[in-house]
Amino acid sequence: MTAAPSTPSNAQDQPNPQNIVIVGNGQAGIQLVDSLRKEGYAGTITVIGEETHFPYQRPPLSKDFMAADKEPKPLPLRAEKFFTDNDVDSRLGVQVTSIDRAGHTVELSDESSISYTTLVLATGAANRELNVPGSDLQGIYGLRTLADAEAVHARLDTVRSVVVIGAGFIGLEFAAAARKRGLDVTVLEYADRPMARALSPVMGNWFAQAHLNMGVDLRLGEGIASFTGGGSVDSEGGHVAAAVSTTGETYPADMVLVGIGVIPRTELAEQAGLAVSNGITVDSAMRTDDEDIYALGDCANYPSHHAEARTRLESVQNATDQARHTAKSILDTHDAGRDYTELPWFWSTQGDLRLQIAGIAHPDDETVLRGNPDNGKFSVFCFRNGRLAAVESVNQPADHMAARRILAQERNLTPEQAADLEFDFKAYSKAAAAGV
Repeated sequence: MTAAPSTPSNAQDQPNPQNIVIVGNGQAGIQLVDSLRKEGYAGTITVIGEETHFPYQRPPLSKDFMAADKEPKPLPLRAEKFFTDNDVDSRLGVQVTSIDRAGHTVELSDESSISYTTLVLATGAANRELNVPGSDLQGIYGLRTLADAEAVHARLDTVRSVVVIGAGFIGLEFAAAARKRGLDVTVLEYADRPMARALSPVMGNWFAQAHLNMGVDLRLGEGIASFTGGGSVDSEGGHVAAAVSTTGETYPADMVLVGIGVIPRTELAEQAGLAVSNGITVDSAMRTDDEDIYALGDCANYPSHHAEARTRLESVQNATDQARHTAKSILDTHDAGRDYTELPWFWSTQGDLRLQIAGIAHPDDETVLRGNPDNGKFSVFCFRNGRLAAVESVNQPADHMAARRILAQERNLTPEQAADLEFDFKAYSKAAAAGV
């Protein structure tokens, strides 16, 4: 039996409570539950999650979870008490197999069905899979779910050489964690710098050298061509023994971690005839082309004010902020009509390096350095057409917070001011936040 939540203040204004069904219980889905209740929604909420675990935080799986001196435990998104206190019908270990838009129902893998008045797709993303010779060998892992992380962690005490495919956030976070355990780590990255999609060239190149300094054998301009096996383990194909790159080089591999990006989970939307283009297409209210269906988080392609184009973002901030916005859109609260314009920001912890990004950088932005890259504490200010567009900071949390204030208020900062260490950047940001 679940405990009923405290009655929202405007429950009497809802004579016909809605039945909101949320597909996905990650950051976006659970924040939406929280926001709906805080906005005063008193109707039914059903949350459907494919995994049997209660919702947990994914970002630590590639770093803290891999530490040698800690028992690997997931960090919950909310305590179990949250779900009873908020009267959530939480369906774990089941999938939505289809959406009947005309009948306003979803069919589940356990052969049950649920009616909805509002449906929210928070289906997230799935790892992009490798398809090269030998990619079906044992010892080759992705890293997305708790089950993935547990399988990888269980192997780390028994391996010596690790090959990471892809120098994105996940790949480099894991590489740094593996190096901290004393393992030999090779990273193969087809691009000419790490994290090329997310970072300015100057910051990407700095991180390349930083990982080399950690002892990572970072191979840029080399993709993966194939894997070779050695010895039969539990299956006919055997276990991975080496990775062969696109240059023909062979790297020993007791274990391989694949981190070549993700693809949005759009299957349900496509089957239901909703518009899809690099994600589920939504408007500034997070509504799809069906007025009763919304999408948010990693799976949603939305009109971004800061990117100046449609985009799809994979971040905790984006998932949670879109969930707050979606709750207001669904409930038609006083500011529901406003566009979604929240500033995107991101972070990545790689060994002792804390990378924080505010805004969205483009490769051809003008860049200005502030601080000293040699001591690992600096920021890169990215300007586009004379205006500040993004700030990337390493071990400079005060710079990051100041940048978020300035960018959120769209207050301009000149390249000359950014480069001038005498200029009080933090005071300027606080004045921007105060509207001075």
